[in-house]
Amino acid sequence: MKLQILAACAALVSLSAGSAFAEDAVTAKLAAPVAQKVKFIAGGAMFNCEGDICIANAATSQTFAGATCKQIADKVGPVASFAGRKALDEAKLADCNAKALAKAAGTTTLAKQ
Repeated sequence: MKLQILAACAALVSLSAGSAFAEDAVTAKLAAPVAQKVKFIAGGAMFNCEGDICIANAATSQTFAGATCKQIADKVGPVASFAGRKALDEAKLADCNAKALAKAAGTTTLAKQ
């Protein structure tokens, strides 16, 4: 009986710990708004983008990462800020946007030719 109570308590604690983290949304503010609503998976979470904001309400432990920021920038363009429990610093944000900015510069160059 004591073992069952202990197991039930452990299950309850693990569920509430997971819920607490899931409540922390990860938000990417874009440098330019998207033309229409966009949904995609990045960093193990579903991002919903509208205007110049992309939000993952059910973030995982992997969602707030530089790699996720790069995936967002690749999908919808440069990211002005990327934040969860904290924000990416300027150096990491520049790294996040490097590929997206190069991609945009390449498109512009081709359009001029």
